[in-house]
Amino acid sequence: MRIDFLYSTDFLAMNAPELGHTCMHLLCTAGEGSFVFNERCYHIVKNDLVVMPYPNRAKNLAAAPGMEVEWFAADNKFLHSLLPSNNYSIGGSISLNQNPVIKVDDRQAEILLEDFRRLRDRLNDRHLLFYREMMGSLCLTMMYDIFELHARRDATDTHSDRTAYIVKQFLALLDTGICRTEREVRYFAERLNVSPKYLSATVKRVTGHSVSSFINRATVSILKKKLNDERLSLTQIADQMNFNTLSYFSRYCAKHLGLSPSDYRRSIQPKL
Repeated sequence: MRIDFLYSTDFLAMNAPELGHTCMHLLCTAGEGSFVFNERCYHIVKNDLVVMPYPNRAKNLAAAPGMEVEWFAADNKFLHSLLPSNNYSIGGSISLNQNPVIKVDDRQAEILLEDFRRLRDRLNDRHLLFYREMMGSLCLTMMYDIFELHARRDATDTHSDRTAYIVKQFLALLDTGICRTEREVRYFAERLNVSPKYLSATVKRVTGHSVSSFINRATVSILKKKLNDERLSLTQIADQMNFNTLSYFSRYCAKHLGLSPSDYRRSIQPKL
């Protein structure tokens, strides 16, 4: 069965295969341990936070006697759907892929544990009509608390190598909203004066995600805003966003929103 949310205190279970589609948020609360990620070994101690999309990529987990952790994992796509595309979460994936460990102080650790435990305490409320919305709200609070810590860490880091520069320039292009009309990898490669193959390989290596996944995520954010605007017809939206046909526009929505444009609009209408 696919796992949407899971809380645990078992460090050695963090890279279980069934968690491969999730994002892991783990805080070491006592002792020490280690793991290998992207061919680099990380040693963690009390008040080390680990944020790792697709934790099944972690290898060689080892826990010293007395090590204690708490972690919360949630479906990656679900977490992405909660945030706008031009958010710190996109650029932040660069540094997390290079180093998933963030050191926090006692007060910050206390706040994170409160976030984890609020989610833990509501895990079994699946009978509620708005269960996923409620969990999404709690996840959002946790993510913004983590973004604050992550952004502070990144403010002290410098990235001077060409690969990091190319990825940051690519993300800067996405932030302009260009995906409203341009969604081909070749377009972005030409803007950055590199080949599509180089751009794809570089983004994948630095962030762990494909170029297309970033483009689609930015596009979906724009698409939702337009679908939320009832003044725009579906034909107008398809035209403004440079979809060649209304049927292609509908297929894109079905694939990336999980609903046709009409069904999506109905889903956001107030229920009487």
